[in-house]
Amino acid sequence: MPATPTTDPLQRERDHLAASRAALRAMREDVQSLDLRDVTGTWVSAVILQNQIEARIAALADLADTPLFFGRLDYLHAINEELSEGGGGENFYIGRRHVHDADGDPMVIDWRAPVSQPFYRASRTEPMDVERRRRFGYTGGELTAYEDEHLTDPAELDTASALLAAEIEKPRVGPMRDIVATIQPEQDEIVRSDVTGTICVQGAPGTGKTAVGLHRVAYLLYAHRERLARTGTLVIGPNTAFLSYIEQVLPALGELDVAQATVQQLVAHVEVKGEDDPEAARLKGDARMAEVLRRAVRAGITLPTEPCVVVRGSRRWRVPAYELVEIIEELKGREVRYGAARDALPQRIAHAVLLKMEQGGEAPDDRVQDAVARNSAVKAVVKECWPAVDPAKLVLRLLSEPEFLAECAEGVLTPEEQQAVLWPKPGRSVKTARWTPADAVLVDEATDLVQRTPSLGHVVLDEAQDLSPMQYRAVGRRCTTGSATVLGDLAQGTTPWATASWPDALHHLGKPEAHVEELTKGFRVPEEVIAYASRLLPAIAPGLAPATSVRDTPGSLTIRRITEWEEAVLEACREALEHEGSTGLIAADARIPLLAEALTAAGLPHLTPGTETSAGSRLTLVPASLAKGLEYDYVVLDEPAAVIAGEPDERTGLRRLYVALTRAVSGLTVLHAEPLPEQLR
Repeated sequence: MPATPTTDPLQRERDHLAASRAALRAMREDVQSLDLRDVTGTWVSAVILQNQIEARIAALADLADTPLFFGRLDYLHAINEELSEGGGGENFYIGRRHVHDADGDPMVIDWRAPVSQPFYRASRTEPMDVERRRRFGYTGGELTAYEDEHLTDPAELDTASALLAAEIEKPRVGPMRDIVATIQPEQDEIVRSDVTGTICVQGAPGTGKTAVGLHRVAYLLYAHRERLARTGTLVIGPNTAFLSYIEQVLPALGELDVAQATVQQLVAHVEVKGEDDPEAARLKGDARMAEVLRRAVRAGITLPTEPCVVVRGSRRWRVPAYELVEIIEELKGREVRYGAARDALPQRIAHAVLLKMEQGGEAPDDRVQDAVARNSAVKAVVKECWPAVDPAKLVLRLLSEPEFLAECAEGVLTPEEQQAVLWPKPGRSVKTARWTPADAVLVDEATDLVQRTPSLGHVVLDEAQDLSPMQYRAVGRRCTTGSATVLGDLAQGTTPWATASWPDALHHLGKPEAHVEELTKGFRVPEEVIAYASRLLPAIAPGLAPATSVRDTPGSLTIRRITEWEEAVLEACREALEHEGSTGLIAADARIPLLAEALTAAGLPHLTPGTETSAGSRLTLVPASLAKGLEYDYVVLDEPAAVIAGEPDERTGLRRLYVALTRAVSGLTVLHAEPLPEQLR
């Protein structure tokens, strides 16, 4: 006998979940069963096809503890009225990926599909033809609850979603997770912005700007997969700990082919061994250095004073010096890449020779021009007048030789500024020089002046407020023909060269036309905590509106004056660990070794940032310099005065403190023996 359909709505949804998981397994098995032995083509095409199949199999993996769908939309009318038999509405389950049954009918719709958009945008004032929006609650991978909003029912009260709040507040153990079930309308608008445009998101702490940027990548890959498969996508983060924290978000959404890097990894032409003082780093990151480097790259170009004489057989062909000068001046004026111009120069000289051959009654072809371009006399002119440039050696010379720097920086940098950027001890070779992070960016600029940097289709740049103008240029080179999503918070700029305004940053990025969006509604940080941290805004970012939070969590902030420093820190950590979820102990970098020793002696195991937490190890010891972009359920902040004192100036110190104060999702405990800054008293 056929099974009797259940009348329990929750059980029906569980049945659909089970059927969807079975359909996903069948989809995966179908791909796994493909036989490529009879596929015609070369071995190269066979390898490419096999790689595509393996990627598809990986994308169809069913993650047991991740809900296959998180919502459902019940439309008033059929999406395609022509195909609708009864004229009624349709319902769609919204999930992280598309799942269809054996007949090809959808069981789960990808959250990025147009039909899914009302799940994030529909409201009582604009229901978008949605009669009911249903949200599902899960424990692990098991469906345990559901919640309905009848968007067209005027009698139903407009109340906040308890399941939505529970999902946002879910304890954080492990890496960052996706927010696909909780995307808000203003976030969704950014996520679905067109691929051709660059967008900049100014986001206060807890507004989800990082998650929005990652979901935007996932959306663009869905909507423009073929285009971005050719050109590539890249996520750029501030440090490797941050990249480790976010690295599972895109794979959880089925996107496996997005590269991740720090700016320093992008410009790794030389081995970084040293550090600049703040003033030297600021000057090396100044956009004026681009002009200094442009002059340095072209400093070796000279104009010939002798003709070029090419011997072919019994005849000699003479290109006078003035013609050579005209060719070189014309190439200089075109502002093409130095290397491209150098490659073109022998062909231009050879062309001049061919014109003379034709005037002499010969009929040379392209093969003759190529042969003339390789002639020793032509090569000698090129070597003398347009010498090859090694970018690293050029920057080595620029930072080691005061006379060369003065020649290239005249009218651009003052003598005092030139002295500041010079190495205290000249480098002897590229391999042994004590390159700094700022030096590596200069080498990248010089490399691009010689040979154009390939462009990607889309770049996401997170924590962008900390980049120097020269670093922005380095990122911009990677998306000259593509687009970018720029994410940051001006109030969290903690470098001496931190961005003063987004229009300035976007100018240096090469995207001055980019649209700037501001996110001020927080979902992560409790209202009590963000209001306390926002007291610092008038001192660190006067133009920014303070953030608000949708989460009013009384008791989430504790300020504790202490005397016994070590015992107080240990006690606060133990209290935090009594709660479910992760705990971060954030402290000034200089105090980290002492705290590590104290935690070990007390038998409290702890992790370093970027190491994945687990149920058995939930405490992370975080240097304040690495806290940006990370989040923990509970945060213990050790000695704010020490965090401020660890920076080169008070404003940067207060910004670092602002970052540390806004890492908590559920509770923040601030411990201080020294007085708090006046803004927080």
